[in-house]
Amino acid sequence: MGDSRRGERQPSRWLRNGVLLAVVVLAIVLGFSWNGLREQALVSTAYGARVACACRFVSERELKTCKGDIAVAGLGRTAGLVMLSEDTEAHAVKASVPLLASQTATFAPDRGCQLEPWAN
Repeated sequence: MGDSRRGERQPSRWLRNGVLLAVVVLAIVLGFSWNGLREQALVSTAYGARVACACRFVSERELKTCKGDIAVAGLGRTAGLVMLSEDTEAHAVKASVPLLASQTATFAPDRGCQLEPWAN
């Protein structure tokens, strides 16, 4: 009776170490670029909320069609990550980039769409 595990293929030590190294390098790169990504996400969500609010409540278009207005703005790498949601009763649109930033713009007939103040 031989070892029954002998026929099973074990993951290569090189493969395991390579994956571990890739995860560590990714974590280091993300750590160094986190502040830049967060700042870019703040700008993208503020712009996205304001533009989507005007698109939805001034132009009276469907919210899903407003995403294209944000995409053409040239906001960089976070623009494609902006997610939009609306509160129809409050006449508000929230733009968010998961884990990085979110911003809400509210429509009032006498003032148009205004962003909520940024928290420091």
